Amino acid sequence: MPKKSIRCLTRPQPASRRAAADLINEALKKSDVAEICHAIGAATHLYNISHLAEKSGIARTSIHRAFARDPQKPNFMTIFRVLDAMGFQLHVTMRRNEGAVRLKSG
Repeated sequence: MPKKSIRCLTRPQPASRRAAADLINEALKKSDVAEICHAIGAATHLYNISHLAEKSGIARTSIHRAFARDPQKPNFMTIFRVLDAMGFQLHVTMRRNEGAVRLKSG
C-alpha cells in the first residue's frame, strides 16, 4: 500500500467546525489537492451527509467519491457547493514578501 494512503488513514478527524476550517486552511496552504480533498472529506463527517447532499444539490455518493482517501480531484463547483453547504467559504489574500508573476502594465 502506498505511504500516502497510510498517511491519510492516520490523520486526525476534526472535532468541531473550527477544527475542520483550520484543517482545510492548512491543506490549502500546502497546495496539495489530495490533502485538500481529505480535509474537506474529514469535515463532511461532522455533518449529516444526507443534509449536505440536499443543501449542495450533489448526490451523497458523489460527495463521498469526491473527497475519498484517493480522490478523483473534484471540480471547483463541487468544492464550492459542499463548502457552502457546511457554512464555509474560500477567501483569497495576498502573501507578504512573496515574489509573484508581474502584472501587465498599461
